[in-house]
Amino acid sequence: MPAHHTYPTLFDEVKTVSISFLKKHGYLTPNKWQSGTVTWSRNGIETGSISIRVNTHPESQYLELDYVCNDAPVNYSVTLVTAPSNLGRGVMWFFICPHTGKRCRKLHQVDTFFYHRTAFSGCLYASQALNKKRRYLDDALASLFHPNQLIEQLHKKHAKRQYGGKLSKRYLRILEAMHKEHQMRQALTMRECMMHLLR
Repeated sequence: MPAHHTYPTLFDEVKTVSISFLKKHGYLTPNKWQSGTVTWSRNGIETGSISIRVNTHPESQYLELDYVCNDAPVNYSVTLVTAPSNLGRGVMWFFICPHTGKRCRKLHQVDTFFYHRTAFSGCLYASQALNKKRRYLDDALASLFHPNQLIEQLHKKHAKRQYGGKLSKRYLRILEAMHKEHQMRQALTMRECMMHLLR
């Protein structure tokens, strides 16, 4: 009897609560207490919602989550902390995962609670679920058909090429993608030449 296929849970497909969402919707204004709703949808159809309350007063900063999971009410708080921005302007907000204690900017709901991704075993991002050859092919095709996007990233207004006298990781990634794109174009050109000679 053949074994059943087991597919990993993908972080890309589970519900999340992020600092960027809270910031975008005005929940992280200092010295305030606000409540609201987080709603998720797929293809225009609502797939879920939860109630949230955010306290940004310095003496007690937290995000409170209130929802129903598997027909049971769930309510708990996630500590919020700030740290100086690495750009030297203002502060950055973070969650403190109630399970791992790790500082993070996104919480995932794989089971009942919203936790940092490392709290869950056997979960992957969609890109990690692809085998190595498929990941390489996807990267190569993306750079081949959208080369201008790489150039735009390279010359973005606030893009920094160096940090502390060293090339930044982001800049190195873009250079590597441009190198792959160049190699792919050379390979295609060689193939076209060979096809032409064999006609």
